[in-house]
Amino acid sequence: MTTPIEKLSNLNGWRFSVAPMMDWTDRQCRAFHRTLSRRARLYTEMVTTGAVLHGDRERLLGFDASEHPVAVQLGGSDPGDLAAAARIAADFGYAEINLNVGCPSDRVQEGRFGACLMREPSLVGDCVAAMKAAVSVPVTVKCRLGVDEQDIEVALDAVAEAAVAAGVDGLVVHARKAWLKGLSPRENRDVPPLDYGRVARLKAARPELPIAVNGGIADIPAAKARLAEVDGVMMGRAAYTDPALLLAVDPELFGEPAPVADAFAAVEALEPVIAEGLARGLRLHAYTRHMLGLFNGRPGARAFRRHLATAGMAPDAGLGTLREAVARVSRERAPAQAA
Repeated sequence: MTTPIEKLSNLNGWRFSVAPMMDWTDRQCRAFHRTLSRRARLYTEMVTTGAVLHGDRERLLGFDASEHPVAVQLGGSDPGDLAAAARIAADFGYAEINLNVGCPSDRVQEGRFGACLMREPSLVGDCVAAMKAAVSVPVTVKCRLGVDEQDIEVALDAVAEAAVAAGVDGLVVHARKAWLKGLSPRENRDVPPLDYGRVARLKAARPELPIAVNGGIADIPAAKARLAEVDGVMMGRAAYTDPALLLAVDPELFGEPAPVADAFAAVEALEPVIAEGLARGLRLHAYTRHMLGLFNGRPGARAFRRHLATAGMAPDAGLGTLREAVARVSRERAPAQAA
């Protein structure tokens, strides 16, 4: 019988993933990140069950097979709706269905999902069970240590226990509490202190449960440090703002060559994808807004960003505009302050 860890490991990316991030990890971002790593697991932005059930599914869920391994993150708290949405997402070909139990935004709280579900572990279990019954792909949960005044020892154990009882295939833990009152979602990414030790204790108590840690992981050495304690790491803002670090994921974490030699080659590899998108009516900015940090640390990086922020915004901007921006960057490395 395949264990949960084997089931997720066989899908090629549980060891390292790029976090689902609202307004950032759309399909253009994922296409770009895939040029930098073959092995990293990529996630969609959170998609609510209501949007999946009643919205434009192709726009919300459509992706290219080249993005694999790619997972969808769902937001919701009604088990029936989550089961239906999970079934639709699985039919689109996603390799994993992830339930959001970590987002602290007011909109999410009003909908009784996201981080506020940390207070309702039995409901989390019901949601996981419903999705597990609906699909054959792995079902995972991304959660916090707890919310507000909860004891993180009790809160995290309760959610983990309910999810495991429901058959969850893995747990991603953002190693911070979320404060639902008094802090904005942005502040919730920094102000509550990180507690990697709490996640490590959960893993020690549940060795059979695949556990990945998220929050504050800034580079590949930091990822390696966390992998000494858990099964996977999920990197968020660092991977987005300094995407060239993804070039180290395959060689450093999987023992395989990077898909391209450097950041310049990554742009070249993305050009056919951008050309196809432009032909479908997308603007260049839909891609290049995710690439602004690609040349951090090289002379000309600021000029690259400036050109894309000006000429790259024009309705008729195309591959020539992108090449003009890249031409402003030196191929010689320099200290970060020279960017």
